[in-house]
Amino acid sequence: SSKRGVLVGHVIRVAGETIVAQLTQPLAKGDGIVIEGDRAAGEEIGGRIYDIAQGKISMDRPTSGDVALRLQRGVVPRDADFSGRKLFLTHSPIHSKKWERRQSTPERETHTDVSVNVNATVGSPLLLRVQTATISFDLQSNSNLELARKHPADRELFEKQLSRLGGTPFKLTQLTVSIVGSPMVPLSVLGELRAKMVAELEQRVDFQLAHDVTGSEIAARMIANTKNSAAENQALENPQLHVLCRSLEQIQPLIELGVTSIYAEFHDIRQYPDAINIARQSGVEILLVPLRIQKPGEMGLLKSLYKRQANGWLVRNLATLNFESVHPFVRVGDFSLNITNPISAKWYLDRGLDRITASYDLNRDQLLDLVDQLPVERLEVVMHQHMPMFHMEHCVFCTVLSPGTNKSNCGRPCDRHKVHLRDRVGTEHFLDADIGCRNTLYNGRPQSGAEAVRSLVQKGVRHFRVELLPTASTEEMRQIVPLYQQLLCGELEGGDVWRTLRADNRIGVTRGTMEQKRNPLAIL
Repeated sequence: SSKRGVLVGHVIRVAGETIVAQLTQPLAKGDGIVIEGDRAAGEEIGGRIYDIAQGKISMDRPTSGDVALRLQRGVVPRDADFSGRKLFLTHSPIHSKKWERRQSTPERETHTDVSVNVNATVGSPLLLRVQTATISFDLQSNSNLELARKHPADRELFEKQLSRLGGTPFKLTQLTVSIVGSPMVPLSVLGELRAKMVAELEQRVDFQLAHDVTGSEIAARMIANTKNSAAENQALENPQLHVLCRSLEQIQPLIELGVTSIYAEFHDIRQYPDAINIARQSGVEILLVPLRIQKPGEMGLLKSLYKRQANGWLVRNLATLNFESVHPFVRVGDFSLNITNPISAKWYLDRGLDRITASYDLNRDQLLDLVDQLPVERLEVVMHQHMPMFHMEHCVFCTVLSPGTNKSNCGRPCDRHKVHLRDRVGTEHFLDADIGCRNTLYNGRPQSGAEAVRSLVQKGVRHFRVELLPTASTEEMRQIVPLYQQLLCGELEGGDVWRTLRADNRIGVTRGTMEQKRNPLAIL
């Protein structure tokens, strides 16, 4: 608990909400820092750097020497005296991204070999004995294992779940399994034990780097990384745009616009193979979007989607998450998982999601607060969409446009007709049918979080999503997508984007206090 991070300098003085510091290592916008203090007395403060400069707060590039740092408003107490206190770096988005990419390659420099002995016995807790070259410890589940009714645990299950250590400096190299009876081992139990195992290893092994790489070499590499070419840094720091499309005809125009990551949500499951082929031929990543609500007896739809062999899925419910736990590929959790705080975020990340999307219940203020408490490289933010207002099993297409009574005899009018529902003020809201014949009503007016993008990028967020309606034409996409591409590259301001698109300037379903103030006389 006394570990604060990497020592990067000390505080000279505090002027208002600006911290003047002498640095021994470079810092940059978005870095997390902490000023030493008595934790028990609440004297230790920290947060992400909003601005950094020598003198005037206006520079974007990392600096060293005497610098002025500014954190989130209200973090630094008024009249605080931190003179002479040490300054620690707690998180660096730049270095995290580089090390994450380096670890994901087969040529990564080092890892710690881990061996696990599993004992699964009906009526007893699940036991794990974890060993490395230098340490050994035991873990067990909180409850006893029950007798399996359908799918008893086997070696393949333990190997799949316990070997998922990507993004950590550990590698499962040896696994021994002892199974007595036919126990049922829930994936949630294995996920919790895997998370506890990693946490214990990180605390006790200390990454085993000291045996292979000295501390001075690590520091030298970190300093050298900050001096890489501008082109390399720009490539690592550029946020990635993901676009969710809802018709096959939208795939090719998006590829021509330079989109490299596409989510496909079609109401006709037969169109997915064509979409995947187009994406693969262009070297574009494509993820499929299953049902919003998964009911018992509908697992055949998930199995059918899995056979398409896309790059991954957008996960919208726990049934899909459990299915994917047995079928590994890229998983992105959607807003419907209701991730609103660090506890729920950790719960889902521990179960194998590669990225998560914050709940739409969060406004801009709450989203920015949540970002400070999450691994930002695993967060995805929807910055343009037509808000789904409600989702229903009642099919308007079948009821109004077909003499049939259900999906077996309706004749699929949803394939031929576009339906809008007009509200009392004349706004037309688009109605869409999914592969389960359920209807979603989308708000006719787009919603844009463009003005929050700069703050999110400064905090280290690198994944942003734009969601299109099936009615979005090629001309509309040629307007929407380049605007957000320029926004992410810093070539446009957020206000210019949402005003051009005539979108609501909002994140989530409610406004936060950081929303731009509206002029009450504007109506005149």
